[in-house]
Amino acid sequence: MKTSVFLVLGFAAIAATRQVEDSIAENLSIKQRQIFILKLLNNINEPVMYKDIEDIGRNFNIEENINLYTRQEVVKSFINHLKFGTLPRGEIFTLHVDRQLKEVVTMFHMLYYAKDYESFIKTACWMRLYLNEGMFAYALTVAVRHREDCKGIILPPPYEIYPFYFVRADVIQKAYLLKMKRGILDHKLCEFYGIKKTENNVLIIDENVYDNRVALNKEHKLTYFTEDIDLNTYNYYFHVDYPFWMKDEVSNKLRTRRYELTLYYYQQILARYNLERLSNGLDVVQTLSFEKPIRHGYYPWIMLHNGVQIPARFNNYVAVHEDNIENIRLVEGYEQIIKDAIIKGYVDINGVRYELMKQDDVEILGKLIYGKIDKVPVDNIHYDAYRYLLIILKSVLGLNTLKSDKYFVAPTVLDQYQTALRDPVFYTLQKRLVDLVYLYKLRLPSYSKDDLYYPGIKIDNVVTDKLVTYFDDYLMDITNAVILTEDEYKKTTPDLKFLVRKRRLNNQPFKVTIDILSDKTADAVVRIFLGPKEDYLGQLIDINKNRINFVEIDSFLYKLQNGKNTLVRNSYDMQNLVRDRVMTHDLWKKVNTINAFNDLFRKDLRNYHTGFPARLLLPKGYVGGMNLYLYVIVTPLKLVDNVDVNILDTNRRDVFSESRYTTLLDKRPLGFPFDRRIDITKFYTPNMKFVDVTVYHKTQVCDMKTRWERYVLRDYNLVDRTTFDDTYFTDTDINFKAVDGSKVVDL
Repeated sequence: MKTSVFLVLGFAAIAATRQVEDSIAENLSIKQRQIFILKLLNNINEPVMYKDIEDIGRNFNIEENINLYTRQEVVKSFINHLKFGTLPRGEIFTLHVDRQLKEVVTMFHMLYYAKDYESFIKTACWMRLYLNEGMFAYALTVAVRHREDCKGIILPPPYEIYPFYFVRADVIQKAYLLKMKRGILDHKLCEFYGIKKTENNVLIIDENVYDNRVALNKEHKLTYFTEDIDLNTYNYYFHVDYPFWMKDEVSNKLRTRRYELTLYYYQQILARYNLERLSNGLDVVQTLSFEKPIRHGYYPWIMLHNGVQIPARFNNYVAVHEDNIENIRLVEGYEQIIKDAIIKGYVDINGVRYELMKQDDVEILGKLIYGKIDKVPVDNIHYDAYRYLLIILKSVLGLNTLKSDKYFVAPTVLDQYQTALRDPVFYTLQKRLVDLVYLYKLRLPSYSKDDLYYPGIKIDNVVTDKLVTYFDDYLMDITNAVILTEDEYKKTTPDLKFLVRKRRLNNQPFKVTIDILSDKTADAVVRIFLGPKEDYLGQLIDINKNRINFVEIDSFLYKLQNGKNTLVRNSYDMQNLVRDRVMTHDLWKKVNTINAFNDLFRKDLRNYHTGFPARLLLPKGYVGGMNLYLYVIVTPLKLVDNVDVNILDTNRRDVFSESRYTTLLDKRPLGFPFDRRIDITKFYTPNMKFVDVTVYHKTQVCDMKTRWERYVLRDYNLVDRTTFDDTYFTDTDINFKAVDGSKVVDL
């Protein structure tokens, strides 16, 4: 049987693999490291309740152990921040306040430059005791993802570390009330609010998505997608792996296409969002403009652990006002610099000329848009080039982080990577940035016949199962959002466990079967895209206007044999997908009982940090069927340089790999062939195929909805009610009322 060589690759171009040696798993050291990280991130908003962490932290003195770090200037910088004063525990942390950004970066550097794992743990324990919990969780998360001796460690999902960003305020409030009453239920309210208690002291609270009291506009139709906890986790982990502030010298050396990946990531998020918009009868997202009010507001309904509410933005918000006009001018000036550089084909920064003429120059463009060019070393007269454009844009719409000297803030949803995708304006903002990439791609030539054609290869047929989506329920653990009692603190275990029931989009498993005719034996790359066929008015979309809306749902390497090749791709096995994450308390139990860590990684924890939610692979579609295009192309493999050929062996047990895009192994640009303007006279070749597919949505009755209608809407449905009767008419003077037959003035 011919099987595909499905590679699960590293974060960037040349398969950054995470190795977990069998010997490490055997001596249980990886277990101990894993459990220690789980302890450090558990109940992050409370004092440390684990004695081993407290003992290590209290007995460690950073100033007396500068020799434990590979860069002593990092330690000095960190100590200077400590002496000046850092963000206190209990306050809200955001990267978009300059001083907070500098503080958390120094914290990361301390963790990253610790000489060995022991020094790393000592530093982490000290930080857990004394520094702001939000900063600590962020710095530790980034450090674990980048340190070599932390490879294979699984981090708790961010929605369990800090549930406040992922659950509505009314749900957390109910959890607090239940905690104060020690789980004693008011049965009159439980039915309406969907509160249930199991025999194991687990309390389940519904987050009723049919409660639309904060629905400001039609964009509310998409909250099931934009507020999805796994989608926002996907966005957060991408930032953790590729922080905008991280210099190239710190980032993993194997991540050589970091900014190309960043550009493609945001373009794909936009494309996937547009598919969901079309599923709800809405037009594709438009570009953010400061010249007119922002029509669609957003009410997040989020309250943080210290009582601060994330502010709402109401409809028709005017972005331009006297307090941020300078920021808007700075954004427009910076964007004009980038546009001029694209048109000229180069940009001068710190006396160095950077070319923007070839495909490989996309890294420079990505730095200009989502990062910044590093200072030229040695010469002190050179400065950092500009500010981070994305932060400046967000400062116009949320926190005024450029002019404000505020340190204690109430951040907007745009200011946190765990919540940014929730706001409709995020997508219009990203469209403004992605338009710069489209402009850059326009100066590159369209792909020629030779670029697209694979001689001797023909896609004979493409068939899919019926594509069906539906809504189901998911339980999310929010126990860390509720404060422990003194007894629970002492025994390090809560008596009550709180879960939230959420409604979420899902799809039935499906297969894509591809028949390929080949006259040779050769290595090939297979790419599969899903894109719209019609716009929201039901009109066919021109391919050049539509190409930016195609989502790459799968790509893999395959060894073609002479003759007919039949490839069957199961939806669960497509590139970089993650199924439902294991609850942390269940992961803890597994870690304690399992010895074969590699098997755990390969099965239950595959793509745990990098994966896109498997259940969001398809857009919602319509009940009667939504017409889409499925596009498949087979091209010869052009392997990137300096790749270890042993990674092709998928049976190796000493490698734990994570992937974002399999095509990072191929020299072709990400998004090929839709990344450039299409010359239709040269585009269509035998080794590619468009097929029509239809996505059906299966409606299901949910008890959340029926409960809401039964207890609330029945009393407010006035359609069948008679609103006037004879009792509305009276001879009594409305300015007086009768009391015992006499008249008195009515107050």
